[in-house]
Amino acid sequence: MTDSFAAPATPMPEVMLLAAGLGTRMRPLTFERPKALIELAGKPLIDYAIDAALAEGCKAFAVNMHHKAELIAAHFERLARGLPDIGFALSDESDRLLDTGGGLRKALPLLASDPVLALNTDTFWLPGRDRPLQRMVERFSRGDADIVLLCVAPDRASGFRKAADYLLNADGVLSNSEGRPVVYAGAALISRALAGTGPDAPFSLYRHFETARAAGRLNGVMIEAPWFHVGDPQALARTEQDIGAVV
Repeated sequence: MTDSFAAPATPMPEVMLLAAGLGTRMRPLTFERPKALIELAGKPLIDYAIDAALAEGCKAFAVNMHHKAELIAAHFERLARGLPDIGFALSDESDRLLDTGGGLRKALPLLASDPVLALNTDTFWLPGRDRPLQRMVERFSRGDADIVLLCVAPDRASGFRKAADYLLNADGVLSNSEGRPVVYAGAALISRALAGTGPDAPFSLYRHFETARAAGRLNGVMIEAPWFHVGDPQALARTEQDIGAVV
């Protein structure tokens, strides 16, 4: 876990770590622990996401938890002791799994910034290779977006096999009609006003993405460093090899 980082050029958002999923594709590894705590090269997956955010100056984190929630809580207690200047908060979904959008809505009172940053905990990039979060913040500060997504080219999405999510045009606008194909890379900067909407039921962040896209207010920023997705047990060894090739 990194304990130092450069001062950000712009104020950085507070971070929602999405860690409440059941991790069904990671079974049998997730029978005994949540997916976010599966170790990659000797470090829990969630710590890679935290390190990337710390490296760009983020100083406050909330995490949602459901499966094996007590293990997530214990891990964050240890992190808090080791990083006393960083804020950590827990959002317990033990009684009701809310999906990514519902989980962010529930945890919003734990986060003070506007916008807030939602981070997946099974995707990451290595600190020092790029500063995509600062570019996302700078893009959001222009005032013409309700959401800015981190994007990766499909052929650079290590461990990820899917068609493009959106098209990114030369002005940074994401749509389904114009631009280069991109995949959502697991980091979303979302206005508090939009993050606080949605049904009193589980729902995906993609509901917010589509709301912003329909209004022409969904923007994207490309990551300029190797990007990794760890979705199943086979991806663990492959990602360890890929990391070794870039460090």
